[in-house]
Parts: sequence; C-alpha cells; structure tokens
Amino acid sequence: MHRMTRPFRLQAVLFDFDGTLTGPGAIDFEAIRRAIGCPPGTPILEFVAAQTDAARRAELYSVLEGFELAAAAVSQPNLGAVQAVRGLKPLGLPVGVISRNGLASIERALENFADLGPDDFDVIVSHDLPLAPKPAPDTVLWAADRLGVDPAGCLVVGDFGFDVMAGRAAGAVTVLVRNHSSPAEGVVGGSFADWARDADFVIDDLTQLDEVVRLGLPLPTGKFPNDLLGRFLADLITEDPALFVRPRVGEDVAVVDLSAARVPRGAAGMAVAVGPASPDLGLLVLKSDPITFATDSPGRYAVLVNANDVATSGATPRWLLATCLFPANSTPSEILSTLAELRDACAEWGITLCGGHTEITDAVKHAVVVGALVGTVARGGLIDKHSMREGDRLVLTKRLAVEGTALIARELGPRLFDLGMTAEEIDRCRAFLSQVSILPEARVAAASGVVTALHDVTEGGLATALEEVGLAGGHRIRAQLDCIPVFPETRKVCGLLGIDPLGLIGSGSLLIACRAAGAATLVAQLTAEGIEATDIGEVLEPAVPGDTIVEGVRSGAPAEWPRFAVDEVARLF
Repeated sequence: MHRMTRPFRLQAVLFDFDGTLTGPGAIDFEAIRRAIGCPPGTPILEFVAAQTDAARRAELYSVLEGFELAAAAVSQPNLGAVQAVRGLKPLGLPVGVISRNGLASIERALENFADLGPDDFDVIVSHDLPLAPKPAPDTVLWAADRLGVDPAGCLVVGDFGFDVMAGRAAGAVTVLVRNHSSPAEGVVGGSFADWARDADFVIDDLTQLDEVVRLGLPLPTGKFPNDLLGRFLADLITEDPALFVRPRVGEDVAVVDLSAARVPRGAAGMAVAVGPASPDLGLLVLKSDPITFATDSPGRYAVLVNANDVATSGATPRWLLATCLFPANSTPSEILSTLAELRDACAEWGITLCGGHTEITDAVKHAVVVGALVGTVARGGLIDKHSMREGDRLVLTKRLAVEGTALIARELGPRLFDLGMTAEEIDRCRAFLSQVSILPEARVAAASGVVTALHDVTEGGLATALEEVGLAGGHRIRAQLDCIPVFPETRKVCGLLGIDPLGLIGSGSLLIACRAAGAATLVAQLTAEGIEATDIGEVLEPAVPGDTIVEGVRSGAPAEWPRFAVDEVARLF
C-alpha cells in the first residue's frame, strides 16, 4: 500500500460507486459511446451535457439511463465493499457516495447488496444533481457541505482517475482502488500509473481500506502502536557505519561504535569520509525517554527510566541532558525543585547532569521532562536481544507494576483511602518509588555471562514488555501466568480501581532472558543481593510475520494473554 506523506484528520468517507462499491466491468462504456455517438476518448456525461438541443440531450440521457439500469441489475458488491461501509459507522464517520451514475441505477444496484442500502449512506451524489461531475471537485465539496465537514477531512475512494482528480481538487485525501489489476493504458482520464502517482494511497481492494482510515483517526494516549512504528522503522535508511544497534520495535537503546565513526571535514560543508577514529573507544549507548504523566517527582523518574534502559544493554549510564518544560504560571521554586531532583538522582547513580533546556510554555499542562542519556560499554559487554535463542528462560525481578503502584498512590492517595486502603498501605505504595531503578539487578545479570536480553518493564506493563522483547529478539514467548508475582499492595490498588497489573507501567522490574542452564544460578545470585527474582516463562521458536508473539499458560493449560491499547495508568487518569 502506497502511503501518503501529508497528515490528515478524518471526518468523512466518500465512495465512488461503479467499480468501487460495485465490482468492476459491469457497465460497457464503449457500448454507450457507440449508442449515443460519443467519440472515443470523450467523457460521456460531458458529451451529453454539451448537446445544445434540449430534446436530443434528454434522449441521450434516457439511453444512458437504460445502460446504467441494465448494468445495475447484474452488478455485484465489490470485494470488501459491504464490510468497508459498515465498518465506518461504529467509528462515527459519515459515509457518502459521489458518482457519475444516475440515482436510479445506484439504488437498483444496491438491491443486490446484502445488508446495505441507500439508507446506510448519509449522502448520495449522482449526475441528477446540477453539479459539475468528477473530475471537477463540485460533488466532493457539495457532499462535504451537506455532511458539515471540512473537505480536507474527507477520504475520497475510487477506482478511476476522475475520482483522484476530483478529490485532490477539493483538497481531500484520495484512495485509488486497484481491484487487483491495472486498467489498460490510454483510457479516458489517463493511465493507471498516472492516477497512482497522484493518489495519496493505492490499495488492492476495499479490504485494505481500514489501514488507511486508521491513519486519520485520533489515537488514545500512550505509546505509538508497535505495528505502525515498525513499518516506519523498516523503511528508515540508516547508512552510518557507526550505528551498531539500529532502531527497531522493542529496542530500548541505540548503540554507536566509535571505532567506525567518520568525521565530516572539508570546505563549504562538504563531508569527507576519513579512517576509523580509534579501535579502542568502545560503544556509546544512547537513550531518550520523556516523563509525560503528572507526577510529584518528574526529575527523579526521568533519570531512572532513562538509566534503566541504558543498563539493559549492559552499559554504564554516564551523561544526561534534560529538557524540562513547565506550564504557564509555574513558580521558580517549583522549577528549581524539579531541577534539584534531576541533580540528586544523577548524583545517586553516578551520572553527570551535563546540560539541557528549561522552558515555561503553554504547550504543557504539567511538568514534562525529556531525558537524553549516554552510557558506555566495552565491545564485548553489549547485551543485544538478537542473542535470544529458543529454550532461553525468562526471569522477572521484583514484582509487577512497581512504578505504576507508586505513581497511583502518589497521585490518587485520597481516592484510594476513600475506597478502603489504609494510610499505611498507601504510604507503602508511595515508597515503591525507591525501587524503580533496575541498575543493581542489571549489573548482576550482565556479569553472570548467561544473559541474552534485558528489558525494562515500562509503559504497557509486562504484557507489552514481553511482546516488545519478543519482537526485538525475533522469537515467540510463552509466559506462565500463575508464576508472575504481584505485590499485595499492587493487587489491592488494581482491584479497587478496576485495572490489570499486567498492563500497568512497571519500571523497577527487569525482564531477563538467559540460557536455561544458568537460570537457577542467576536467580540465586539476584536473591543473594536482596533482589527478588522469579522464572516466569521461556523463549520459543523464531517468529515469522503474522505470529502471535506471546502466548499465556496457566496451570499447564493455554490461557489468554492480554493486550492493552494503552497503559492502564493512562486509561485510569
């Protein structure tokens, strides 16, 4: 599917009828031309409208209507047409038809559609209306006006160049339906290749329309969907030889090999490749993550979530840049308090706070801190998820939703108290913030020599983390649901608020993939350091496109593994 580059926000969908909602080829346009004396290559409606004699014009319209009705009587729904139209209604999108056909033939053809009729369309525009037909934009503009939407928010879907031309002239987004074959070159309106170049999207059939529609609908708060991000990253050109670990879904960090770095030199800004900087400089590990949710400790969170991800590569967090955005009317003391949190958290973990940007802006409703952290690791010490193999065990440190539990208690303490939690329980939950760092367990794991992947359990909870680590490592995963540990306080918070700890943001828990032979020893090493660790599953066979990445098991029997469109804390707030 060809994808557009300009953004859009969808408000309505307008379909061409013949060859788009109906199957192609029902009507013989050349036979019509011969019957009415229309020269080859001349658009039929325009030829009829150009007749100066009213009686002759009416006669030709009558002949045209006869052909249209005969074709309508034998036409059938196009592949995916009924599902496409019906699928738009639950999304709250008005649906219309903009056609060069007459209304009578449209209504007759719809009699052949199961579960779809004229009443299922919010507007039907035919050549019976006194409007210039496609490729003029008039029908699109008229339909948009009737629907009360901006033409730029309309998706015009058709199988012919006139549909694309009309949509573009109206400022709408256009979708060209290939119908699994390209029309012959030189037909009226140009070639299919010409139309495809002008269309925003080209799809094989209407079963693919939902992929286009999705791109114009608002997303819920939370992470950008993995499948959409994955498509973008797959097309991302990264030719820099120094980029050692390239961007992919589920990859926490980028890694730069300094020995492969090239220095741009030369006059007038020309870049000139030179030899390696040094074979001994090791690897730089780069990470950027924001703290966007409301919290009373954004500075500390910003340091920890970035340091955690750097540590999952086996690296030591070294230098932090922080961009701090504060809402209008913030006081100096509020801003300085957040900056002090950054300073103190960096000092606690041996990280240098080396700069950034601080700003008061109307663009945010509460403090937003974006960290960019750099770490270092020796070449042989890098932990890369591509090292995962079938049979590896999966170990989880601490328990589910450390960060989410602390965040909820800090933001919704009075509500939890009203729901029946004691002040002591709420205070224990608030204190979970002290456990959000996974640096200690990452150091133990990295030194064990048996680890193949490390992943910080962040937004989307363990449910999302397992999918991400599987995608990044290229393997399916089996999780033992009855082995996954949950703090009693977390279970109570989630029960009172109706949320699932598996989908609750969980920084503070480290997900470890390790060789099966060393799993028990690693768990013992972590336990000896005072870090709770639990074997919760295994790595399965390599994944292929379309695979379900994570499968659940409970008491030895298959169990549904949950998926969360947004993090439970985002849904809660």
